[in-house]
Amino acid sequence: MEWRHRHVLDLDSWDRSELQHILEQTRSMDELLDRPIKKVPALRGKLVVNLFFEPSTRTRVSFELAEKFLSADVVNWTASGSSTGKGETLRDTAWTLEAMGADAVVVRHGAVGAADYLARKMRKSVVFNGGDGAHAHPTQALLDLYTAWKRLGDLNGRKLAMIGDVLHSRVARSDIIAFSRMGVKVELSGPPTLMPRAPEAMGAIFRKDPHDAVRDADIIYLLRIQRERQEEGMFPSLDEYHQFFGADSRLMESASPDALVMHPGPINRRVEISSEVADGPQSMILGQVRSGVALRMALLFVCLGGVRQ
Repeated sequence: MEWRHRHVLDLDSWDRSELQHILEQTRSMDELLDRPIKKVPALRGKLVVNLFFEPSTRTRVSFELAEKFLSADVVNWTASGSSTGKGETLRDTAWTLEAMGADAVVVRHGAVGAADYLARKMRKSVVFNGGDGAHAHPTQALLDLYTAWKRLGDLNGRKLAMIGDVLHSRVARSDIIAFSRMGVKVELSGPPTLMPRAPEAMGAIFRKDPHDAVRDADIIYLLRIQRERQEEGMFPSLDEYHQFFGADSRLMESASPDALVMHPGPINRRVEISSEVADGPQSMILGQVRSGVALRMALLFVCLGGVRQ
């Protein structure tokens, strides 16, 4: 298929066929990770800059590995060590990077719309959104989708139960779009203070009781509780959150023994998930980490001219 997305900023305009295409491209990249020599020359001569204004481990490292496995040249640019600390604007940073010859920029920023703004200011470079504020995290959603698809096959008619802080989660917004487009039914649960006012507008159903949400679910997705929300009094305490909404043996008794357990990381043990579930046989958390490398390889490959089908 002819690829129509120059940048990867969100998934709002992606259709099912495009999601399926990326899943298939990711499977090809996933196979490369099992080879003794993982590096291929697909993007030799391309320069990719990782521009992170917020802390990150999984997203930044998996992008860097993906870039290096495809033989791209890589520059890691952090806000703390750049001229942004001296007052340089995002626009001037973008133009500086492009003037240096960047073919692509991976950006994570705390401001909603930062990736879109960067894409509009850069004349030649491809922009990948590594997370912007509470808006979107498209590559996380795509790697989650791939992890589930790899294990379950066709996702049409499946059910995903998402539990936690949906209101402030860029992961939740992107995941709901991606999974819904593939025919997955999404149900949400968590403290009412951490839920959007109209979940049905997001294409999801709210369940007050998490036991109802996980019943018959094929995928149980646990969102990270942002501890700063506790300081704002969004729920009584971390212990009480775990008691009512945490994934432990009691909650898992209401779920299918075949249900996949997923989490975007980093996990807060004994808050949104217990160790017995995080490290248990249903956990796909480490599988998501592997998928992150393969998925980002696929996106870089497609968007930087590695494939035209």
